[in-house]
Amino acid sequence: MSLFGPDEQQQTAGARAPLAERLRPASLDEFVGQRHLLDEGKALSRMLGAERPVSLIFWGPPGTGKTTLARLLAHSWDAHFVEFSAVLSGVAEVRRVVDEARSLLRAGRGTVLFVDEIHRFNKAQQDAFLPHVESGVICLLGATTENPSFEVIPALLSRLRVMVLHPLSKDELRPILARALSDAERGLGGLGVELTPEAEEHLIATAFGDARRLLNALEVAAEAAPLGKGGGKTVDLALAEEAVGKKALRYDKDGEEHYNLISALHKSLRGSDPDAALYWLSRMLAAGEDPHYILRRLANFACEDVGLADPYAINQVMAALRAYDLMGSPEGELPIAQAVVYLALAPRTNSVYTAFKAAKRDAQELGPLEVPLHLRNPSTKLMKGLGYGKDYQYPHDFADAVVGQEYFPDRLAGRSYYHPTSRGREKFLQERLQQLRRDKARLRKDKKED
Repeated sequence: MSLFGPDEQQQTAGARAPLAERLRPASLDEFVGQRHLLDEGKALSRMLGAERPVSLIFWGPPGTGKTTLARLLAHSWDAHFVEFSAVLSGVAEVRRVVDEARSLLRAGRGTVLFVDEIHRFNKAQQDAFLPHVESGVICLLGATTENPSFEVIPALLSRLRVMVLHPLSKDELRPILARALSDAERGLGGLGVELTPEAEEHLIATAFGDARRLLNALEVAAEAAPLGKGGGKTVDLALAEEAVGKKALRYDKDGEEHYNLISALHKSLRGSDPDAALYWLSRMLAAGEDPHYILRRLANFACEDVGLADPYAINQVMAALRAYDLMGSPEGELPIAQAVVYLALAPRTNSVYTAFKAAKRDAQELGPLEVPLHLRNPSTKLMKGLGYGKDYQYPHDFADAVVGQEYFPDRLAGRSYYHPTSRGREKFLQERLQQLRRDKARLRKDKKED
């Protein structure tokens, strides 16, 4: 069954509409991706065809099916579907829709109001939805690329269920591309357009999970392709690169080169080579890698490899993240480069990393060892009577705020995980820890002798 009526279908699939709009799935059979929501027994599959509409927010990257799913749901509920964008519409339009929805409701038909980019509505505008969603006059479906926890007011968010959509995988993008090339009515099937394998891989790789981006690039490349002898068109790698605006990523379909490049960057940093690190950073950015992915790996490096030898290293990465989010590309890539150079030249220690691994191993292998009574919080009279908090020594009541008390469970008494090096600023921590351990050992010895 088609989602649209004949007039709307004709308008949607009109020759002048962009390819991505013409190929928008008109039924669930045509929809690709989001199986975690649509497979049998999953959340959206249960809602399709349900008697009672449910207000939702679709949260996910562009081109993953948010608008299409809203239309499919409205169709399955046999509801009047009203769609507008938060960029162009305001409270006045909401009131108009609500008035119309009331009239339809009296006639026995519900209304689904779909708000694209709902995060762009301010607090007062979002407030306008509350009473109508609460009363059931409208079923609200919102779409956003931003985290609704931060962008949607709590009162409204509590009345909506959040559906998280994921970027489409390469295997999910392939059938979309194939349908675009074969569909003679709504796609490019009547134009004889073919893709070379290299062009296909490039278009899919540079779509970054966005079906609309993929189809837009295909349409541009197809229009630019010259007519062949038989009247057909062939899109090669050069045309695909021109359509996307990026040179082909040197990544194979399994993403091996993606991991090769980040590995090269990581190892160059660990080897204290800022020049090589800058080269690999530039390679990744030129290949279209998400800067946030690079920054996540840099943050990991700052903790795992630099650690407390230079505790300011993580600050450099966090500052680069904030600067990138403020400026975007290409200007925001310079702070990332600065962080890379800083990390490459910083002193090294992985002592916190190895200490944490050892502590996690004990926690997992030894199970839930009991918390010693003196470390428990005596928040009730019963707990205090059972000995909770008894004999706890408050360090500030003692000289130099140091006590010889044991903080481990009995089975781990005396265990040590953290062994600082003498590199960089960790040298001061090493000296401090050694002194603390000496003082605590002396205090414990004195206590035993007493």
